This record gives sequence, C-alpha cells and structure tokens, in this order.
Amino acid sequence: WTKTEGQIVAANVDTVFLMSGLDQDFNLRRIERYLVMAWDSGAAPVIVLNKADLCSDLEEILSEVTAVAIGVPIHPISAVVGAGLDQLAPYLIPGQTVALIGSSGVGKSTLTNYLLGTHQQVTQAVRADDSHGRHTTTHRQLLPLPSGALLIDTPGMRELQLWASPSGLEETFVDIEALATHCKFRDCQHQQEPGCAVQAEIAAGDLTPGRLKSYQKLQREQQWIEARQNAHTPLNSKRRWKQLTKTIRQRYKERR
Repeated sequence: WTKTEGQIVAANVDTVFLMSGLDQDFNLRRIERYLVMAWDSGAAPVIVLNKADLCSDLEEILSEVTAVAIGVPIHPISAVVGAGLDQLAPYLIPGQTVALIGSSGVGKSTLTNYLLGTHQQVTQAVRADDSHGRHTTTHRQLLPLPSGALLIDTPGMRELQLWASPSGLEETFVDIEALATHCKFRDCQHQQEPGCAVQAEIAAGDLTPGRLKSYQKLQREQQWIEARQNAHTPLNSKRRWKQLTKTIRQRYKERR
C-alpha cells in the first residue's frame, strides 16, 4: 500500500490559466480534470490554448473545448510569436493573482517570459515524437509582472489527482448534472436504465460518450479518495488516543 498525499498547487489565486498545447499535448479529458480543480478552488478558470500557430484545425478544436468548458473563457495564443496574448491583459491587472497550470512542454515558461518582458525562465524545446518537454520550472514561483499583477508559475504536472469537493465536478459537468435531473430514476447511473435523459442526449448526438465516461471516471475517483480518507480518520483518532493514554500512564508511574 502506497500512501498518497495531497499537495497544494497554489493559494489565494484570483484566476487560473489552464494551459494546453495545440499539438500532441492536447487532451480534452485533461482539460476537464483541470477544470474540476480550478472551479473547486474558488478561482476563475481561463483556458489558454498555446501553439495556435501549429494548429491546422483551430476552429474545430475551439468547438470541442467550448463543449466541455461551459461558460469558461478560451483564448488561443502563440507564446513564441506573441499572437493573441493581448487577450490575456484583462486578467493581468494590478492586485490580481494568476496561477499558470499545465503539463510540461505546453509553453508556460515561454508565456511567463513574454509577460515578464525578460528571459527569466529557462525554456526547452519539446520532443518532436511525442510533444513532451522537460520540466524547465521545478518549483512554484511568485512573479510580479510589469502590469501590476502577480503570476504564480507552477512546475509541469505529471499527475493531478482529485482532492476537490463535489462542487468542482458539478460545475465542470453542469450539462450532465442538469440532464440527470430529468432521468426517470433519481439514482440513475446513466447506463442502461429506462428513461435516462443523459443516454437520450447521447443518442441524439448532443452529448459525446467520451464526456459521460470522463464524468463517471472522475466521479468514481473522487468517491474513492473520500472513502479512503474517511476510512483512515477513525484509525488515526484511535492511534492518537492510545498514544495519549500511554503518555498519561507513564507520567502517573513517574510520580509514584
């Protein structure tokens, strides 16, 4: 059994730039996972799609992202050539703190350098075969920008487990949550049950099976983590009580 511990990515953040590359890094399911975390944090998520200059089907990609990031601003940019970066200016005003989150190789350091107006962050080329990059940022940094905003640059993430409350999941999958209220059965699992409004939406072509699968996967993951945490709470309390009792007995013996 391996112990899994949560690690705080950033705190006291107003806006989260969820950065994804428009190359082989692009993954809708990862974007959904990031959104769950961002919504639960209380910060406003903003999706930044970097490497737009390398994307030949940008309109199609934007349509796909819009379908899973309901109500979230989406900005295609190219940090290398400086295209579209003016779209980010409204978020980078004095007094605002923005966290930059994404996997390695998406261009976080390149974007940070542009926003700083310097080459403070080291950048690395990504591998051509799989679009993966090295971790050029190895620790979190709080960087004051010329605009007056603060930027938190985070290391590229290899794994992002859910430690969020159900609210983040509900906000990210608000379309499925809304459909579920119209299911015939209150405990509908959206599989083969009669009168399932979610499956009806899939049959009509208005909801992709992949989105439902992602929702159910993240839901199961969240439930598993909650159950694991709850299972260890009584055990930890019992251990603390036994230790306290042992200490009291020892002190009592010493006094006699």
